[in-house]
Amino acid sequence: MVEDFQSWLESYDLEKLFSDKRDKETIDKEMFLFVRSDDFDNYFSYDGELGALYEKEGTLLRVWTPTAKSVEVWTYADGSIRKPSQKIAMVQKPKGIFEAYLPGDQHGTIYVYKILFLNNRESVTVDPYSRATTVNGTKSVITDLRRTNPASWGVRVPAFGIPEEAIIYELHIRDFSISESSGIEKKGKFLGLTEKNTKNASGVSTGLDYLVDLGITHVQILPMFDYATVDEANLTQPQYNWGYDPLNYNVPEGSYSSNPFDPFNRIIELKQMIQTLHDNGLRVIMDVVYNHVYNPKDQALERTVPGYFYRYTADGSLANGTGVGNDTASERHMMRKYIIDSVKYWATEYHLDGFRFDLMGIHDSVTMNAIREALDKIDPSIIIIGEGWEMSTPLAEDLKASQKNAQAMPRIAHFNDSIRIALKGSDYGDEKDRGFVSGKNYQEDLLLRNIKGAMHLSSHSSYIDPEQVIQYVEAHDNLTLYDKLLRSNPEDSEEVRIKRHTLATSIVLLSQGVPFIHGGQEFLRTKEGDANSYKSPDEINQFEWERLTTFQESVVYVKGLIALRKSDYLFRMHTHEEIDAHFTTLSENFNIVAFSLENEEKKYIVVFNANRNDTSFEFEKGKYAILVEDNKVFFDRKADFALMEKILVKAHTTTVLYAKKSELNDI
Repeated sequence: MVEDFQSWLESYDLEKLFSDKRDKETIDKEMFLFVRSDDFDNYFSYDGELGALYEKEGTLLRVWTPTAKSVEVWTYADGSIRKPSQKIAMVQKPKGIFEAYLPGDQHGTIYVYKILFLNNRESVTVDPYSRATTVNGTKSVITDLRRTNPASWGVRVPAFGIPEEAIIYELHIRDFSISESSGIEKKGKFLGLTEKNTKNASGVSTGLDYLVDLGITHVQILPMFDYATVDEANLTQPQYNWGYDPLNYNVPEGSYSSNPFDPFNRIIELKQMIQTLHDNGLRVIMDVVYNHVYNPKDQALERTVPGYFYRYTADGSLANGTGVGNDTASERHMMRKYIIDSVKYWATEYHLDGFRFDLMGIHDSVTMNAIREALDKIDPSIIIIGEGWEMSTPLAEDLKASQKNAQAMPRIAHFNDSIRIALKGSDYGDEKDRGFVSGKNYQEDLLLRNIKGAMHLSSHSSYIDPEQVIQYVEAHDNLTLYDKLLRSNPEDSEEVRIKRHTLATSIVLLSQGVPFIHGGQEFLRTKEGDANSYKSPDEINQFEWERLTTFQESVVYVKGLIALRKSDYLFRMHTHEEIDAHFTTLSENFNIVAFSLENEEKKYIVVFNANRNDTSFEFEKGKYAILVEDNKVFFDRKADFALMEKILVKAHTTTVLYAKKSELNDI
């Protein structure tokens, strides 16, 4: 816009520039262009701490709002009172910063910012960096975070191993415990995940005990920050939302706490939940939604610097690559800083072990790499995964944090939709579309390349290592696998449907990369055909814990496959070079995919049969033990070797054989 922005700033009276006699529409347009310029971004970039910087002796409030003429802090005696008890003028500092110092112990002080902008527009807003709020997130609350720590709260748990050792299990706080069949007392709450010795009506363990027994390593939790569309003040009314409607990014969701009117209760109980999961050997991944906000005009970011934090099209309207009305502009310095600051805060204050980025393809790869770098300084084993879809947002294609650009984002993983589609067919358009497990032919080659860690999928992605590949067939979005099979194969008997379902889960758990299980997938979760249940009632979304009893064989089988995967590095190798050296394709024809995994000491043969009929499969003659057969895992057979060169693989099932190399070489 100008060649020397700093000289231009010094030569103009900004207050005069944006408050002259021209009509308001012209002034607002000039303000918008001013804020959107690269020069503005460069000149006003600020890298210091923002928000309420608490100390017992006093709290420094610091907000970034470069287009403000003046800012006041309004404090309140109570969150329900509309009129402030005090108005304090903030002092303007360089780089668009305004500060106010409140002496004394301000823990619990309720406040908002009143901003008068250069174009004489006004706004009242919560602090974008709020760490606690009043009910429904309407006012910020100064917090001494040390007072929110549980008694057993300490340092972070030790670093995790390589990412391929992770087995991720996705769940929603409310879904997990709200059903009467859960046996959980604190239904729909953070604390519901802390209860032990809970059972369903059949006496089968549920809740936390069930997760531990299943053998997963990481629980990935749908958004648990403060979101907009559940009224925390009226929780007796039926309400539901997944939480992809961000309000206050650094505040826990109040509806999951036992008292949303207490601004600290939600922090304490979330920490208690995380601590309990850690104490029971489970890591926690947080689902984060920095790609859009719920209501752009009312969001604290927009109300502190209008026009800055979002992307816009050429005609000045909000970009809509997310499909929900707005895209945040991660490439802008202060939006990038905000995301990095927020992720660092959750990782350090709440001891989180990973982050799942919703619609990550909206973000730019520079920001994602900066997040990776920041988290490495805290704990390099913190997992970063995201939806690397190709999103239509005004950002250069080579800068998008998409699967196609995975090579530009080392150690950041993407949901591998290629294996999902190969296994069950597309989730979009024709819901009757089929995949490998549901009877579609000629999927073997594509599936095999995905099983090898999504290698050689250059037209679709550019993964560097298997740790970048999240292998899955089902997630909270779209039809559950069970419901998809009902649509695509309605003529199947229930027995066949279960076998198809279990075959798909087997392939995910025995693929190279990082396996991901949607909560309840192991007991054939159904949402009654609802493909987008983000605001559907509990009857659709809840975990039906009685299905643990109905489909107990499936649960036991999945538990066994998890144990098998964890038992040997060959099932979770760390580089594509290792996979090439130890992975041999044995079959990719006639709805059979088979391969061997071997090193100097041992050999596994894995066979996936997607045919309607049992199939005889031949292999190198030798002494083998059968570890997996007919939807059962037999660890106790690992020493029971028998001479064989072929095996009958049942229809729609997986077979795994094990051999000692010395036994093979002696034949």
